[in-house]
Amino acid sequence: MKVKALIVSLTLAIGSGAFAQTATPNLDKREAKQQARIDQGVASGQLTPKEAARLQKREANLATSEQAAKADGVVTRAERRRLQRQADRNSVAIRKQKHDAQKTPPAQ
Repeated sequence: MKVKALIVSLTLAIGSGAFAQTATPNLDKREAKQQARIDQGVASGQLTPKEAARLQKREANLATSEQAAKADGVVTRAERRRLQRQADRNSVAIRKQKHDAQKTPPAQ
């Protein structure tokens, strides 16, 4: 019985370790928050359609970069830093576009 429990626990440990190497929960949270900021900017009129499209494209590029980092089964520390820097730049771009002088009427 102890051998069976040991095998099960080792299998779970190995399986969860592999998952943890490709998981990017912090980045996923940031992407969701940034998407919400873009949506809110469109709804309030702070973002023009062109601005929103450009920001959406930046977010799509970040998602593509994330998938490329996960492709080999391991997201390295350097890849995580690169992805976080890309998310930082996207965040700054969202803020700049939301607070510039260009406005559209709020969505009804």
